[in-house]
Amino acid sequence: MREQNDKADGNRLFFGDNLEVLRGHVKDESVDLVYLDPPFNSNANYNVLFKEPGGAGAEAQTEAFRDTWKWGDAARDAYEEVMQSGEPVALVMKGLRDWLDKNAMMAYVTMMAVRLIELKRVLKPSGSLYLHCDPTASHYLKIVMDAIFGPENFLSEVSWKRTGTHSSARRWGPVHDTLLFYAKESGSHVWNRPYVAHSEKHLLSHYRKVDEHGHRYEHGELTGAGVRNGRSGAPWRGFDVTKLGRHWTTTVERLDELYEQGRIYLPPDGGWPRLVRYAKESKGRAIGDIWEDIPPLNMRALERLGYPTQKPRALIERIINASSNPGDVVLDPFCGCGTSIDAAQELGRNWIGIDVTHYAITLIEERLRRRHSDARFTIHGRPASYTDAMALAARDKHQFQWWAAWFAGAQAYREEKKGADRGIDGSAMFPNGPYGHGRIIISVKGGLNVGVQMVRDLWGVIDREEAEMGILVTLVKPTEPMINEALDAGYVKKSAHGRLPRLQIITIADLFDGREPRLPPLPVPLSRMKAPPRRRKKAGDEQLPLMLPFSGGKAMREGGAFVDPRYLSFGVRQQDVSAPELPLGNAPQRRRRG
Repeated sequence: MREQNDKADGNRLFFGDNLEVLRGHVKDESVDLVYLDPPFNSNANYNVLFKEPGGAGAEAQTEAFRDTWKWGDAARDAYEEVMQSGEPVALVMKGLRDWLDKNAMMAYVTMMAVRLIELKRVLKPSGSLYLHCDPTASHYLKIVMDAIFGPENFLSEVSWKRTGTHSSARRWGPVHDTLLFYAKESGSHVWNRPYVAHSEKHLLSHYRKVDEHGHRYEHGELTGAGVRNGRSGAPWRGFDVTKLGRHWTTTVERLDELYEQGRIYLPPDGGWPRLVRYAKESKGRAIGDIWEDIPPLNMRALERLGYPTQKPRALIERIINASSNPGDVVLDPFCGCGTSIDAAQELGRNWIGIDVTHYAITLIEERLRRRHSDARFTIHGRPASYTDAMALAARDKHQFQWWAAWFAGAQAYREEKKGADRGIDGSAMFPNGPYGHGRIIISVKGGLNVGVQMVRDLWGVIDREEAEMGILVTLVKPTEPMINEALDAGYVKKSAHGRLPRLQIITIADLFDGREPRLPPLPVPLSRMKAPPRRRKKAGDEQLPLMLPFSGGKAMREGGAFVDPRYLSFGVRQQDVSAPELPLGNAPQRRRRG
């Protein structure tokens, strides 16, 4: 694919395999913080993950890992790369391979190992990494990460309570996820200790005294365990802290200052001095490695996007605040619906997001438009030419279908590889005046061989779904019988928008050339999200013909003009979709119709 200038700084969103993107587009020691939440089915049957390919449960394995983590060519290649790396992790992987053999769990660990090696490479010496996983695989991953980062650079294993207590068959209910926290070089990593405000109950129980101004306070320790030499071990006002086997928590000079400020309490019974601590000065409670204060997203959460693995923004914000500073670079190689990208943008960090599904890229793009209208970023990996589209079709037919449906104007499209798609790769709804709402079915064919049966199949889908229109998107030019069959479908029977062809054929090349099928005005996809401003129309913008050649027939009148029947003419509106303040690079964006 033709890419943008990857040397340029700025926020970047990549559509593609994160291993290829990391190796080709992310420099050594250029990232401050990595957060990754690789797809893993927490509810999968534990035993299923250890069955060998071809045996019972292989289909369940594939479903659990959504075709991402299964032992196949990609896993074998990744294993060989790790073994040839010369890194200590090779010994660990060999042991796991000898024990686990070829199954989904081994594939998962192997595919993660080769990526973790790259993630360590791109981290700055002051950088750190959080791997979000579940207890099913966290112990395997920790061994692998110890081998890659070094056990001395392991910092914490955080347990996040992701759900309420629920019953589980013959075991304790699984309610938490695991976050493995590693530094590139422990001791030099960024660390901003996070706190949470004290509860009202805590304030009432721990700050029970109130001064004349109504401020709550309590008495605290001024000494610490162990003897010290120097000014923190010297006697102060007759109190010899060394004889007590302890030391002052500050210097005796600072004790004098605190005393003058009325911040030291001397008990009338002759007890040891105490520090006056005000509740208003407390930072709150330092957060430990068990997080129970961030609830999961419920069905009514405003930030919920319907993405199955979406995490609360508060969870990612805590990580970003603790382990990076404003202006730092945050990388998420499995960015999904973009919660980490959203949080990084909100907190003033630069970011790099990578995802292998086009649906995720479009979702993040719209999410940024809605929440951060001034965000500036570029999208990489989205086909920018017909050649790019052909390469995507050859590499991944499913991603090609989803991208092509989106490019053709679908408001919704499938994101599943399994099961028959029933002839529907995408769809769009439109207001149809007195007839209610109409539906447009989009079917995509990414092969090099096309035939009239594809048109007949779509015609049947339109009838079955009781849809108004159908669009067949092809990678190659349609044949003459296909075009004739499309013409035979006639026009939409009930249309508030004039004569609209019921079945139309469009090629990817046509879309790149700015030619679109004749459609009614369509609402903006994901209507909850704010649409970018339109530019003013210019002369010639309203209508351009899309000519698909075929032979024979007579000239006919269409829309007030004579059209050669050797061509099938579709109307097209030319409209710039990218907001001026949101440059998205040279990859073409879907035209929005309104």
